Amino acid sequence: MLGFDSKAARCTWTAALVLLGLWLLYILRSTLFVFTLALLFAYLLSPLVNLLDRALPNRTRTFALALSYVIFIGLAVLLLSQIGIRVVDQAKDLSKKFPDMMAKWEEPSAQVSPNTNSVKAEVVRTIRTELYKRTSDILHVLPGASLKFLSVASDLIYVVIVPVLAFFFIKDGELIKTHLLGLVDSGPLRDVVESMMADIHLLLAHYMRALVLLSLCTFTAYSIFFTTLGMPFGILLAVMAMFLEFIPMIGPLTAAAAIIIVSAVSGTHILTVLIFLVAFRMLQDYVISPHLMGQGVELHPLLVLFGVFGGAEVAGVAGSFLSVPVLAMARILYLRMRRTRISQVSLESSPILR
Repeated sequence: MLGFDSKAARCTWTAALVLLGLWLLYILRSTLFVFTLALLFAYLLSPLVNLLDRALPNRTRTFALALSYVIFIGLAVLLLSQIGIRVVDQAKDLSKKFPDMMAKWEEPSAQVSPNTNSVKAEVVRTIRTELYKRTSDILHVLPGASLKFLSVASDLIYVVIVPVLAFFFIKDGELIKTHLLGLVDSGPLRDVVESMMADIHLLLAHYMRALVLLSLCTFTAYSIFFTTLGMPFGILLAVMAMFLEFIPMIGPLTAAAAIIIVSAVSGTHILTVLIFLVAFRMLQDYVISPHLMGQGVELHPLLVLFGVFGGAEVAGVAGSFLSVPVLAMARILYLRMRRTRISQVSLESSPILR
């Protein structure tokens, strides 16, 4: 006679619900990414909001939040007007001059050996082949680009949606936390959940602010060095390196490769540039970054690389960007659960409880 195992049924239903939840998360990954960007933007802006809230005691927090947005938008417009125009001009200039620079660099030099000239020519051919390949791919896609115009235009609305969502995250953050904790009954489990939420809160706050500061350090150091050295397209390269700093490990390597190529073909002292890149990377990775990140993000480089490549496979650039905080949160959850389990075992084995 067939029997019904209630325990097996509960396990089956639990596994089915977990798989359904993971499938829904994958389907909604674009929307979740927008909300995640809004949450990270809220963490970035919250120190300014808290500062203004303390400086304006007779005003409401909403006023401090609105004033923070006005200050942020003003700074963004100022930076775009001062730096954005120069970046656009240098990008146009680079696109025009780069083929001629490559051709000039490919010419044999009498000051170096024939082997060096052959290696240089091979490098130039490889770079040119890759550039032509990417360009042909873009031109092949252009005829159908008009069909995707509405899709691209709809994506531009995220520039408005992300700050709006961040506004509500900052304004109602404590209320959201209270509602989430209300889903858990009072007791040891609720204490554990509240402790996990506090750890994740500190992690995201430290990570986002540190990432922005690291990017600003990269832009400042690169722009000053390139300007002092007289390297062409210095501001453009500094801005590119600043944005690539948001992608762990792979981004800085990509920026360094692009800078070395431009330095080589433009006739800048490539050895000086290479020494600077190595020295700055050592300072950034082993001095500045550990100090800014704190103890919240302690991941092995192999795990970071796995997260970057795995995130790129799942969600492209967005997955690479979010890989480190997701892995760090998983680490926090694992350590908190392990610590709770160890404390429970210690209490159960205590002679006083026997």
